[in-house]
Amino acid sequence: MKLIRTVLGDLDPAEFGLCNAHDHLFFRSALLPGQELDDRAAAAAELAAFRAAGGRAVVQWTPHGLGRHAGELPGLARESGVHLVAATGLHRAAHYERLPAMETLAELFTAELTEGITDGVRAGLIKVAGAFHRLDAHATATLHAAAAAHHATGAPIAVHHEHGSAAAEVLTLLCTELGVPASSVILGHLNRAPDAGLVRELAAAGAYLAVDGPSRANHATDWRLPELLAELVGAGHAHQLLLGGDTTTAAARSVSADGPGMPHLLTGLRPRLTRLLGEQAVELMLRQNPARAFAVAWRA
Repeated sequence: MKLIRTVLGDLDPAEFGLCNAHDHLFFRSALLPGQELDDRAAAAAELAAFRAAGGRAVVQWTPHGLGRHAGELPGLARESGVHLVAATGLHRAAHYERLPAMETLAELFTAELTEGITDGVRAGLIKVAGAFHRLDAHATATLHAAAAAHHATGAPIAVHHEHGSAAAEVLTLLCTELGVPASSVILGHLNRAPDAGLVRELAAAGAYLAVDGPSRANHATDWRLPELLAELVGAGHAHQLLLGGDTTTAAARSVSADGPGMPHLLTGLRPRLTRLLGEQAVELMLRQNPARAFAVAWRA
């Protein structure tokens, strides 16, 4: 049986509900000084606002070493009534002041998926990253470790693509060379890649596509987001699309700052997409697709 591994335990996918498939409650990066997401009260308020807008699930893509505050997640899930999924994995090297030993990564990722990150809070996905238009040594080593952890557990692999680049290289390495099924790979930030033809090719390979940009609604690639989704739906890829907010800075929060935050996915973007694409397609992106993408027949 396939189950979604949440911070409160494994969950029947039918209970997942409307899902923000890529966001951050907590995040601390060396590249974003002064914009840390490390305030529990602000995280709770953001979740409450998302819940009030109809949201029922949030997948947090914050990986190992970037201030996940995994111990806070069960309490936040209980208080908000929102299912939370935590991540293991590793981001680009530039986000870290200090990195774990690369030869330990596969073991680390597997342990956080099976034994837990802290106090029995187990990760439900592996988040990794490519480099800008290429796979550097760090990305290659991290992807190898992610593939090993996937084969040990069945966990999905979610990938940050810097400015939407290097997604084809990631799929070649993970799927062609390392044997990860494309259906277990989630390609993030593809709305930041202006080449719609390339995105269609990536979709044809069978991976899930995470379109995750409303927190940067002033960016050209994000206000073009509906156009890209319409093209992918028209090409027959509606069943592979996921939507997320990707709130990575304190300024992007809706309750404690001036950003659109998590609720915007449902209060701002969802109505626009429903008018453009129809309710059935949007329900797929927000409910059925994430329930399939994050559900696993766990091997450990």
